[in-house]
Amino acid sequence: MLYEVTLPSLGDDDDAVTGGTVSLWLAQVGDELNVDDDLLELTTDKAAFVVPCPVAGVLRERRLTEGDEVSVGEVLCVLEI
Repeated sequence: MLYEVTLPSLGDDDDAVTGGTVSLWLAQVGDELNVDDDLLELTTDKAAFVVPCPVAGVLRERRLTEGDEVSVGEVLCVLEI
């Protein structure tokens, strides 16, 4: 079964991040990931965030490359769970 990982809202309601730039992928296609393993680093105008893996599975596809802009709700990658 395939699972699309989307960018979650990061931060408090008042300071929630609505998007940013993929600065570094920390997981590679084929990696077996557990819940909360680091997927990628996201840079915003305020800070850098590490986006955690929401479910356990194998990374099958990265939909974005380093330098791409991404918004909350956009698909980051696909896991086989």
